[in-house]
Amino acid sequence: MAVKSSFKNMSLCLLAICLVCSALLAGVYALTAEPIAAAAAAKNEAAIKEVLPETAVTIEEERTVDFEGASYSYNLAYDELGNTVGCAINVAPVGFGGPIAIKVGFDVNGVIWNTKVLSQAETPGLGAKCVESSFSDQFKGFDPSAKKLAVKKDGGDVDAITASTITTRAFLGAVNSAYQAYKGGAVDANSSATQQVKEAVEGVVEAATKAACCGNPEKCEDNFCTGDKENCVCGSNE
Repeated sequence: MAVKSSFKNMSLCLLAICLVCSALLAGVYALTAEPIAAAAAAKNEAAIKEVLPETAVTIEEERTVDFEGASYSYNLAYDELGNTVGCAINVAPVGFGGPIAIKVGFDVNGVIWNTKVLSQAETPGLGAKCVESSFSDQFKGFDPSAKKLAVKKDGGDVDAITASTITTRAFLGAVNSAYQAYKGGAVDANSSATQQVKEAVEGVVEAATKAACCGNPEKCEDNFCTGDKENCVCGSNE
């Protein structure tokens, strides 16, 4: 016997379909959220290392700072001894086709080490050339304290992308903002994390030195193991 169609039946059927689809979408999201987040984190870390000196081996977790009415996210980086080697700052100016996500890396002196465009929607063949090395390479080693971050037609020291002045000016404005935030003191290059990294590294070096000196790092207390590998003095714990 055929079920009589009614508005109520159709509504219940549609509701059931929606619930099933929602459950499936939720399941897919639960399965893919973690891998997507991990991939995004790996991509971000690779971009950070690309814009900072090669000596950067430890990347601090992302932090946020407000400077002159704008908010900036950044990552500090340290060498194997815990010394700060640079800072990667994220900026997102609005170009001709929309936001341009850029990561700008500075060394400890405020000199631009490199820049990296993470995403953009500029016109292909024109503003989209902001991702090409012919444009970005001119920022490597660029010292904003000695040169002007502006296109040459505006009295600056940067070659604009041909027929894409809007994109170029947006890019330069964002890089200059990142520089001002970094050199203006908003970004703390000597954060507590720097000291924590140094202390951790010093602890590892001390343990390694002690092991090399005394042969057995558990044999003596810290204040009893002195000297070097050739002239070791290992006191007694008694």
